[in-house]
Amino acid sequence: MMKLTVTDLGKQYRSDLWGLRNFTLEIKPGILGLLGPNGAGKSTFMRMLATITKPTDGRILWNDVDIVKSPDTMRAVLGYLPQDFGVYPNLNAVEFLEYMAAIKGLDSATARKRIDELLQLVNLKDAAKRPLGGYSGGMKQRVGIAQALLNDPQLLIVDEPTVGLDPEERVRFRNLLSDLSGERIVILSTHIVSDVEATATRIALVNKGQLLCESAPENLLRELECKVWEWTVSSDDLTGIKQSHIVSGTIRRSDGVQVRVVSATQPQASARSVSANLEDAYLFFVGNKQ
Repeated sequence: MMKLTVTDLGKQYRSDLWGLRNFTLEIKPGILGLLGPNGAGKSTFMRMLATITKPTDGRILWNDVDIVKSPDTMRAVLGYLPQDFGVYPNLNAVEFLEYMAAIKGLDSATARKRIDELLQLVNLKDAAKRPLGGYSGGMKQRVGIAQALLNDPQLLIVDEPTVGLDPEERVRFRNLLSDLSGERIVILSTHIVSDVEATATRIALVNKGQLLCESAPENLLRELECKVWEWTVSSDDLTGIKQSHIVSGTIRRSDGVQVRVVSATQPQASARSVSANLEDAYLFFVGNKQ
């Protein structure tokens, strides 16, 4: 079975600035949701996995082969959709994918067959001959995922793929990722909790270049049992509560504001314990490490 092993990985940009430090993780087939705020180090990690950036410390092994020493081992099995993925606006989808297939070394007969399959998969068959400059954000992302899949990769990396998509496009993209996971490793980097909640089989929480924890979603939620509370407060009290507690949600009602707080102890006598969700877990782990 394929595996990706990361040991004590670090990336130093300046003497006083590390983008990532002491990062250790073993990843197996399925979808790993890499979740953390903007600037947490997720893209730095992705770029090192994709052999674009070299680590300062540590090792990355793909099936026990060191990819820093043998980057082509990783490149042969990699599909990558970076956050700042750009298209050539004057090319249509077929032309663009033919160009990307040539860069990846696919012969033209294989490329044509694969492009046809992928346009069907990402639901762009009808728009295949339209210039990419006229595509919506969601359509461009689907072309992006198609180019990442040209070589039928064993490792698929997607960085903040749903930013700028409307809710319908976001759901479609999540479903596509779930369909693709199968017998491959998919790494989804995002700061949008619902994207991870909908797709991930494992979750790694990252903040300030550190891996806070990595586990199955249900284990994360188990750790928050009896740590999520709700009660109703006046609007005037809300500001003070936000300053002293991790607030994961508020709902305005006729009798005040229903506030949802993540806390290891009961924050107030009238607060009742409620079931945790992934947003609560994210705020609990990341909020406690600010």
